[in-house]
Amino acid sequence: MARELADIVVPDLTGKLAVVTGANSGLGFGLTGRLAKAGAEVILAIRNQAKGEAAIERILAQVPGAKLSIRHLDLASLKTVTALGEQLAAEGRPIDILINNAGIMMTPKRDVTEDGFELQFGSNHLGHFALTAHLLPLLQAAGDARVVSLSSLIARTGRLDFDDLQGKNYRPTRAYGLSKLATLMFARELNRRSVAAGWGIRSVAAHPGATVTNLQITGPTHGGASAKAMLTITEATQRIGWLWQQIPQGILPALFAATSPQAAGGGYYGPDGFGELTGGPSPARLPVRALNDADAERLWRVSEQLTTAAFPSAVPA
Repeated sequence: MARELADIVVPDLTGKLAVVTGANSGLGFGLTGRLAKAGAEVILAIRNQAKGEAAIERILAQVPGAKLSIRHLDLASLKTVTALGEQLAAEGRPIDILINNAGIMMTPKRDVTEDGFELQFGSNHLGHFALTAHLLPLLQAAGDARVVSLSSLIARTGRLDFDDLQGKNYRPTRAYGLSKLATLMFARELNRRSVAAGWGIRSVAAHPGATVTNLQITGPTHGGASAKAMLTITEATQRIGWLWQQIPQGILPALFAATSPQAAGGGYYGPDGFGELTGGPSPARLPVRALNDADAERLWRVSEQLTTAAFPSAVPA
């Protein structure tokens, strides 16, 4: 007997505007389709115009009349992050949902962003940190906006080494774990500051468990490296139903975080199955290091300094 796949009911989002980073593939593509199906207008914030246009065609085939548009964004370039913020500010539309989804995972060798940051920390955390800062006025204008940041189960292994945030002592899993722990801590600290300062923004984190996406390949093959071992392991284990799930289920924690009235500000959601690998959305286990408020505040200050993207005046912890 086939296993019943998890799903959730998404409320009517007609008239809402959402921005999804990395929306042309993987989790971002799945989230964009579900938000559009619920009536939201969605901006695909992506690097590749052609891939974005192909993604829009695929979504329109499933959701005729979907309101979709493309804006250029490369999270490894603070110049393009700033440019997108300025473009959307000029357009003046309040943003109801921002999903910080795009990312890169476990590049075999250390690489850096355009601004000289270690690629995973720079893209997964700093790029989204800066983007959120630039879009904050538009999120505030929406009145009850959501910011959803995609973390990972790997965040449990993450450790913030403030003496080496840029991965000079580089190991792929260490750098990825650090970046995803930083993402989770940013989401929680953003919500704390929003509540304290009255920004009117609900910040929520989510992780997809073990979901099959191109992330398992694009990172390990970055720079032309071979991912034969990763491919072999992934293909061999994908047949184990409780170990892996597909994108329609993998997006559910983030979709819940972005749309459900029950999603708590500062909350963290993942799959409810064994080890949080698969299943429907449920509160996820927070890594102990993510609960260190002093580190979260320090990370916030360091991120502002590195990106020169300023939020409103600091709120005392």
